[in-house]
Amino acid sequence: MNALTLTVDDGVGIVTFDAPGQALNIISRSVRNEFIALFQQLDADPSIRAAVLISGKPDAFIAGADIEEFLDWKTAAQAESASREGHALLDRLERLRTPVVAAIHGACLGGGLEASLACPWRIATDHPKTVLGLPEVQIGLFPGAGGTQRLPRTIGLQAALDMILTGRNVRAKKALQIGLVHELVHPAILRDVAILRARELADGSRKRNARLKPGGLRNALLDDNPVGRAMVLRKAREQVLTRTKGNYPAPLAAIDAVAAGFHGREHGFREEARRFGEMAMTPVCRELIFLFFATAALKKDTGAPSAGAEAQPVERLGILGAGFMGAGIASVAVQQGAMVRLKDADLGRVGKGIAAVSAVLQERVRKRQMTRQEMADRLSLAGGTADYSGFGAVDLVIEAVFEDLAVKHAVLREVEAVIPDHAIVASNTSTIPISRIADASHRPERVVGMHFFSPVHKMPLLEVITTPRTRPDVVATAVAFGRALGKTVIVVNDAPGFYVNRILAPYLNEAGALLDAGAPVEAIDAAMEQFGFPVGPLTLLDEVGLDIASKSAAILHEAFGERLAPAPAMRAIVSAGRTGRKGKSGFYTYDATGKKGAVDASVYSLLATPNRSPIPPEEIRQRCALALANEAVRALEEGVVRSPRDGDIGAVFGIGFPPFRGGPFRWIDATGAARVVSELEDLAARFAPRFSPAELLLSMARRGERFYPAEGRPVG
Repeated sequence: MNALTLTVDDGVGIVTFDAPGQALNIISRSVRNEFIALFQQLDADPSIRAAVLISGKPDAFIAGADIEEFLDWKTAAQAESASREGHALLDRLERLRTPVVAAIHGACLGGGLEASLACPWRIATDHPKTVLGLPEVQIGLFPGAGGTQRLPRTIGLQAALDMILTGRNVRAKKALQIGLVHELVHPAILRDVAILRARELADGSRKRNARLKPGGLRNALLDDNPVGRAMVLRKAREQVLTRTKGNYPAPLAAIDAVAAGFHGREHGFREEARRFGEMAMTPVCRELIFLFFATAALKKDTGAPSAGAEAQPVERLGILGAGFMGAGIASVAVQQGAMVRLKDADLGRVGKGIAAVSAVLQERVRKRQMTRQEMADRLSLAGGTADYSGFGAVDLVIEAVFEDLAVKHAVLREVEAVIPDHAIVASNTSTIPISRIADASHRPERVVGMHFFSPVHKMPLLEVITTPRTRPDVVATAVAFGRALGKTVIVVNDAPGFYVNRILAPYLNEAGALLDAGAPVEAIDAAMEQFGFPVGPLTLLDEVGLDIASKSAAILHEAFGERLAPAPAMRAIVSAGRTGRKGKSGFYTYDATGKKGAVDASVYSLLATPNRSPIPPEEIRQRCALALANEAVRALEEGVVRSPRDGDIGAVFGIGFPPFRGGPFRWIDATGAARVVSELEDLAARFAPRFSPAELLLSMARRGERFYPAEGRPVG
């Protein structure tokens, strides 16, 4: 079956893109061949005076290129050639005898938007699912089918750079405002209006390639003269370097391609293809594409240990604890249409929890991601109670109470007395083993861990923790519900700290050890930000809360011994009563609003070595990163995490391990197991027992093995 079909309505060709057997329309090699044949037909048939390109999918236009094909490129020349083929295809579309109207409903992304830009008229529906964007930077590339050339000429240099360099989607209303589309219509009349516009373009009553670029004099001053353009491009480079620390080359290459376009159309297209080819061969692109495919594969994984385990529907959710985490879970649940019953010890706490849910929804309204009516509808799904009324009808209970085993046992016994037999109880504990919590249950097979990360509405990861007693369908239900909440879900086996917090502990401990050795706070943070973390380890501790981190550290120290002993610096700072940003007293200063300031120099007076002495940034990066990666290998070795893939996704999405490095296991492969072992042994000689290499690493180094195949497609 073909992906493209052509019907004719009184001189207007209706081209319907509906890829058979696929949820989305993807521009693959076979689809490109269909477009070439279609263009020949449109040019050759004089009875067809204009055309409309529309999707046959219910809520998606064109999602972009087939990224599977990117894996076939072995050289920059091959990728550059693919870009040139894209140029030729869309140049043909742009120059067709029959003008084409892009009728956009749903996601119009990547190559889909580039194709739309080659059409002389673009109509989008005023529907929440209609978004337009160029997300290629998220896989280490930039638009390679003319996007860096056509977009600036369509919406202006500044707006184009913002879309290209961030990969952010633009909603339909915004697209109209910036001139990305020519008009908005209701979905019900999209086809009819598109046909009408096609006829108007054909008879000349509507001008082809009408320019809607807004901005007036300001855009003219910036776009239409070399001095203004140079200023915009220079500022864009500065912002990219500040944001990426130079670790992501694609945004800078995109700026070069955009700049080249102002020296002539053909020069711009040549430069786009050349730079695209270079970016496709970078290690950064390779690792980001790995993450793309790894997360896609994870979405198809039920997480259950046996085949055939089916998830049960979760329509009613009970949450125990209306504090920061409980309210955060409630806020994402109501956005997905789940009815939520929020319980706490008294109605005052419940009220604060509901208010916190409302605040998250209000933020979405402010960002125009939700209407006020939608907010009201979602908020109406959240109810509160100081007893267990309403819990008799829930399908799932998530416990988010104080991190104390006795407290968790008490609420578990109470809630199991009132919930239905089919209901699942999940604990949001961050460190306490689920098996120990389940010991208080009279049906431990229906107890599971669901470890959300803070803040829940922003952090993408969810750890589902299983015990030997957890039923497969319970695991499948927790995984499916987590995905319904928009989370990336990994399944891990029960152990102290599970996976993410366990590998985070030695990383944070090593930051404390460096502090004890005299390294300045800002030097430690700066070194790890340069490595690629979004924030440094000491800033992270302030954000998480030093008191909370201390409790987690104590549990892991008890479980794993001196290898995970907190550094003396950390103990001293916590003992002094510092809690971090929430208490406006941590490693950094904070103003009344909680905004971070400079390093709080008084923190050094709490340490055994108050004077600071520089430690090379390379050593800081090596010690912190190797401590984390070595622990990740131990967790894999012990079966806590199921695969290197899950371990890499957990590290990237859970603690911000640099995505361009692929995750700790991909980083070890890129570095080489033998070199990693050598560096660990050197550090172990200085700092035993912290850096003793994991047995699995030693074995891999001896045999020259890797966690992933050296060639071929990413492991799913």
